[in-house]
Amino acid sequence: MAGVLCVAVVGWRCGSRAPVEQADWSAVGGGQSEALKLDPENTGFIAVENFTSLVEDHELQLDPSKLDMLLALVQSNEDGQVCYQELIELMSSKRSSSFRRAIANGRRTLQREILLDETGLGLYKRFVRYVAYEILPCETDRRWYFHQNRLCPPPVFIAIVTIVQIIVFMCYGIMLNKWVLQTYQPDFMKSPLVYHPGHRAQVWRFFSYMFMHVGLEQLGFNALLQLMIGVPLEMVHGILRISLLYMAGVLAGSLTVSITDMRAPVVGGSGGVYALCSAHLANVVMNWAGMRCPYKLLRMILALVCMSSEVGRAVWLRFSPPLPSSGPQPSFMAHLSGAVVGISMGLLILRSYEESLQKQCSWWVIVFSFITFLLFAIFWNIFAYELLGVQIPPPP
Repeated sequence: MAGVLCVAVVGWRCGSRAPVEQADWSAVGGGQSEALKLDPENTGFIAVENFTSLVEDHELQLDPSKLDMLLALVQSNEDGQVCYQELIELMSSKRSSSFRRAIANGRRTLQREILLDETGLGLYKRFVRYVAYEILPCETDRRWYFHQNRLCPPPVFIAIVTIVQIIVFMCYGIMLNKWVLQTYQPDFMKSPLVYHPGHRAQVWRFFSYMFMHVGLEQLGFNALLQLMIGVPLEMVHGILRISLLYMAGVLAGSLTVSITDMRAPVVGGSGGVYALCSAHLANVVMNWAGMRCPYKLLRMILALVCMSSEVGRAVWLRFSPPLPSSGPQPSFMAHLSGAVVGISMGLLILRSYEESLQKQCSWWVIVFSFITFLLFAIFWNIFAYELLGVQIPPPP
């Protein structure tokens, strides 16, 4: 297995000159003397020539894609040395910016056929290949994802959110006996899930509003985009990153409404949906030449038209004459703030496949900006309504 090579190199530590205790070289047919030959000064680095001999002379049971990556790592290293830490990160599939740069510099040395030429794939593997070409702009990244993809953990976040949204909508549809424009029903706003400015002290409403929808048209649009774009993104980038992006869009949506449209309620998962969609579309545009998804220009235009139409529908609904007892209709600002989150935070996440976000200065700038906005919104919700004398519709 791939772990064999990890055991083979535990005698190195990147930048460390102290010997590592109990270095085990038996996995590659050598002992402590072998470690001294490969790294005689115990610097944490091994010469490229010695490492190449290690790979070629020993029958290491490596994944083919990882073997390609190893050779690319070796041949792209300008100093003629291989770092222990980079090797461990490769073997454990850990995201690393230094590893990614090394692989990107050495991608011309990868001689294996591209994924589209591979034959005899099962249904699931064909779907994984489809996802790779839909999401990733670099052939090296596509091959790496294709060979290391596993079903565990499965992409469950977007699926669970969508299922809960459908269940909640059906429950309220049956209760109100209304499936379109449910917000015109006064009882709709009595839900403990809806964000209403009169109930803004109930903090969970800044998140829970994503489970409520105006009607079947909004739910259908959001659910379709979530599944078509969110599930492939979650398969490639993982549940933690995509759930973070989605929930950041949801939170930014309700907070933005509380600042810019202070009398309006909010319903729908559009903040999170637009964060995912705008991040993906921005990533496609910035990597246009590398993206290999079919009909990408036509699909880009269609997506923009659909998203613009949904925003237009939300604007019309917001300023349409409300029923006297229902108050203002839900705001459309959550759509726009979700798109801003996607273009900023989301684009960086999608461009950082196999890279550590914590090691990037731009990531911390975005995190700091989001926290600053969050603190400003908290103070705004505490003090601004009374200072500005905003007339809030009575909460239901």
